[in-house]
Amino acid sequence: MKRLFLVLSLSLGLVPVAALAWGGSGHRMIGQVAIESLPSDLPGFLRNPRAATDVGELAREPDRWKGAGKVHDQNRDPGHFVDLSDDGTILGGPRLENLPTTRKDYEAALKAAGTNSWDAGYLPYSILETQQQLTKDFAYWRVTVAAERRERNPAHRAWLKADLARREDLILSTLGQLSHYVGDGSQPLHVTVHYNGWGDFPDPKGYTTNRVHGPFESDFVAANISLRDVRGAMLPLKPATGPLEARIAAYLVATGRSVIPFYELEKQGGFQGADPRGVAFALTGLSTGASEFRDLIVEAWRTSPRMTVGWPAVSLADVESGRVDAYLALYSKD
Repeated sequence: MKRLFLVLSLSLGLVPVAALAWGGSGHRMIGQVAIESLPSDLPGFLRNPRAATDVGELAREPDRWKGAGKVHDQNRDPGHFVDLSDDGTILGGPRLENLPTTRKDYEAALKAAGTNSWDAGYLPYSILETQQQLTKDFAYWRVTVAAERRERNPAHRAWLKADLARREDLILSTLGQLSHYVGDGSQPLHVTVHYNGWGDFPDPKGYTTNRVHGPFESDFVAANISLRDVRGAMLPLKPATGPLEARIAAYLVATGRSVIPFYELEKQGGFQGADPRGVAFALTGLSTGASEFRDLIVEAWRTSPRMTVGWPAVSLADVESGRVDAYLALYSKD
């Protein structure tokens, strides 16, 4: 199935464009508002207006990668969606609630159902993998801060200081990517086989077969929702409980429950003009995505002290106590 191109009706005619979920405005708002709402125990370099602006812009980056080349796009584009069928399975394969632990096992389960992750998408793993990367990035930041504080060799201290700046730039980049995939997961048309109109499926309720994906997530959002709106709709910080994999799956399952309400609302004209029903629906998706993104950042930060870094591997506790010299583990002793 071709899901990489939508058709938007523009004043100059019908023009094919790459599917951008949410669209530049939506992704920017999710990234920026989440960073603005981080609690005070997060490091100071993240809790400032520049970081929020940067992450908002970088949140658009995975869509801007598109068109880099056939291999690049074919491998990465399915990371933006997961096609849930009406029976709750992923194209007849596993259910999100029972998602295999690894991409390898996921691929095997899809193969057994006669499909693959290029067709079915692998959005849950995009979120999980990038959140794990963020946790590792934070762990390196913590150890580098502790090492610089204890370092007495001026040359080593200078290198650690410079590397800390590199780590902070890298964290912003990782945050942008995580924001994007979490944002994709709050857009209902990214978690369904009915991703751009109802499609070639039984349609007893007469839902639209028009290409509604782009007009909803881009034009409608940009025209009707502001940063201030999303800020005001943010949910309270939710403590992490249970396995991360299960919580990501539950997040996507919850988004999937809004697919039918989306098509019902579209049928009623709810996404025309500034219809308050459509505005409320879109705002719920955007604020849910921003809240989930913020929660995953906080979890990564609070989990990161338990992760080792470098080679040979060192822990934050060992560096802070002075039991090890982290410089060689970070700089590389070879």
